[in-house]
Formats: sequence, C-alpha cells, structure tokens
Amino acid sequence: MKNKFSLALLVTGIVLIFWGLKLSDSFSSDVSRVLTGSPTDKAMWLLIGGIAAAIWGGLGLFRGR
Repeated sequence: MKNKFSLALLVTGIVLIFWGLKLSDSFSSDVSRVLTGSPTDKAMWLLIGGIAAAIWGGLGLFRGR
C-alpha cells in the first residue's frame, strides 16, 4: 500500500512540475515577470508543491524496499 501511495505522489509531483513550468511560460506570467520580476504566485506554488511531492514520493519508494 505504501508503494502505491508513494508512486501516486511521485506521479502527481511530476504532473504539478510540468503544469507549473507551462504556467510560468504563459502570457500572464510574462506580464507579472515584467512588472514584478517574478512569475505568478500560482506558477511558483505549483512548482514548489510539485518538487516537494516528487521528492516525498521518490523517498517513499526507495525507503519502502
């Protein structure tokens, strides 16, 4: 059961990272980058959450063996 949860968490993390990268290349993120110097908050939270989920899922898979 732990391995299934860890694998789902790893896959979810990868999807969130991909979604955050796509969102950081969007028009609204470009406008935000011009005005504030950083991408939108949503893109940043998706990237941070995706990285955390992928690390947690990856560690769960390796520790479960």
